[in-house]
Amino acid sequence: MNTQAQASHEVRPMTGPEKIIAKACGLSSVAPGDIVFPNPHMVMVHDNVLPSIKKALDSIGIDQLAHPEKVVLVTDHEVLYGSPRAALYGATNRQAAKAWKVGHFFDVGRGGHGHIFPMEMGLVSPGHFVFDNDRHCTNVGAIGAVGFRVGLEISRVLATGTNWIMVPHSLQLTLKGRLPPYVHARDLGTHIGRLIKSGQIPFDLDYKILEFAGDLEQFSLAARVALCSTPTELGAYGVFFPPSDEVLTHANKVAKSPFVAEYSDPSAHYQMRAEIDLEKLEPLVSLPGGIQNAVPISEVAGLAIDHAFIGSCGSSMFEDIAAAAEVLRSRKVSSGVRLFVVPGSEETMQRLASSDLMQVLIESGAVVLPPGCGPCNDAVVGPLHSGEVSISTATNNNHGRFGAKDAKLYLGNPLTVAASAVAGCITDPRHL
Repeated sequence: MNTQAQASHEVRPMTGPEKIIAKACGLSSVAPGDIVFPNPHMVMVHDNVLPSIKKALDSIGIDQLAHPEKVVLVTDHEVLYGSPRAALYGATNRQAAKAWKVGHFFDVGRGGHGHIFPMEMGLVSPGHFVFDNDRHCTNVGAIGAVGFRVGLEISRVLATGTNWIMVPHSLQLTLKGRLPPYVHARDLGTHIGRLIKSGQIPFDLDYKILEFAGDLEQFSLAARVALCSTPTELGAYGVFFPPSDEVLTHANKVAKSPFVAEYSDPSAHYQMRAEIDLEKLEPLVSLPGGIQNAVPISEVAGLAIDHAFIGSCGSSMFEDIAAAAEVLRSRKVSSGVRLFVVPGSEETMQRLASSDLMQVLIESGAVVLPPGCGPCNDAVVGPLHSGEVSISTATNNNHGRFGAKDAKLYLGNPLTVAASAVAGCITDPRHL
């Protein structure tokens, strides 16, 4: 392994993510295994870890950040203060933002989910490198950026401006054909999971970057976000889409700073490559215990549910909720089912309100919660009772994720969840 000080590669064919990492390090080239120190465009810190980070920095006398103008501090995990702990987190966030002179502080009602709104408002653009304490920073790959999770080592980034990383190997997954109607990017994500679990795609995603290729123009930014979120639950350290014309048009319109999109060289090295045919894909449902436990929806259709949730950093952009709202239009959530809808950002909330979709949600009986993580944050809101059954678009369905450990958690796409909430049981949206 080379350190940044020792790295002396000749310029070599690189993947898009390798180019972004090299650029952030001021190097002409990097290779998998190199130890480097990137200079990030943005440093994201979420409310749920801020108190421990501030305590750690206070204990060693660090009261100023290396680059406060790059820091985005966001309240997205504990948006509704349902406990004294949540109120403490909120107060600590506000105190820290003021004391540290944080460049971008998004308190309750200001931004939304930290893995969504920075792309919408141009804080993250194609070609950017991001440090984050949370693993779903992989979402920035949807816009053609690279995000690295450093956990509580984010305190080192705040204090010094950087942290060491090892350049990961990359895997390339080529998508062929088009998704059929009513099949969502979340279905493709869980399909990828089951193919990896079965060995049909022999990928080991642990500390790897998964790069998508092939017929990608069909995927909007929202669909790309869904496809970046899911591999994270399978161990991927990064996910990357080469920016499309549509993504670049959006980025050019909202970017808060200059950017240069990066694309993989044709001869770039990948540890492994695979292909998936999209044409025959159908809606899937992940059985309790992991997104990779995906089966055709026909295998579980008719299973009664008590709880439904549309949101999370994988399925909370405007297109996701609009699609679900159209399923709910002129219909009612079934008696005995509670449906929570959590927009990913204040922008999405405003777009829903300015159309008739918010009225559709309200009239259906859905409960619309403030933008953020919602129940996906270990059910700090909308938990399940013992033995209850849920279907949702949460990022994962590990046992106990929504409260009671014996609750049964199923995952589906936003249309499936909406259709199931109406029917009172898991339902194929193509049949409603």
